[in-house]
Amino acid sequence: MKPFAGKLIIHPERGFVNCNMFKKYGWFSIYILFTACSPVKPPKQQEVLALREMNELVTVEYVVNKIIKASDDKTWYKVGDRKILMTCEATLKAGIDFSKINENNIVIDGKNITLTLPPASLFSISIKPEDIKVAYEEVDAFRSSFSSAERDRLAAQAQEQIKSSADSLGVLHTAEANASLFVSNFLRNMGYEKVIVTFSNNPVVPKLN
Repeated sequence: MKPFAGKLIIHPERGFVNCNMFKKYGWFSIYILFTACSPVKPPKQQEVLALREMNELVTVEYVVNKIIKASDDKTWYKVGDRKILMTCEATLKAGIDFSKINENNIVIDGKNITLTLPPASLFSISIKPEDIKVAYEEVDAFRSSFSSAERDRLAAQAQEQIKSSADSLGVLHTAEANASLFVSNFLRNMGYEKVIVTFSNNPVVPKLN
């Protein structure tokens, strides 16, 4: 084989470095590894994206008491009435899903940073069986008491009502306020002086901390 001599020029604007191939006798092997990848994120942005590791972070926990009323009045095929009054205690957990943050949510200008978080969401609502109590029950002589299955259905309805009222109860607002405070302290510890935390469901009115 003839000696190999030559020059390989790879344009730096394409992401590679210029290199020269010098004359060498014998076998000559060149291995070039081309790796397709997305543009490297700025180091500071990567540090902020570390928040994603927290995934679903609970920032507020509410305990809500609910009164459940039900009546099963007499009809043409039922004789007598049934009424029941139950109370239950539900625990609501809400917060922010930090795994949804991406580089488009971060704007860094020197010591200033603006971070847009996903809106708060209700992660869970639970009612323990021991927290469901019958406060009052009235059953006429010709009727049977409310069964366990009927009570469970009433508790399930109460749970759905509590879930739908989470926003009006201020649960989600409090979750966002607590998340804003947490993230602001986190970013200040990273060295940022002016921190603006806003939420994607309300981008016009940022929370300035």
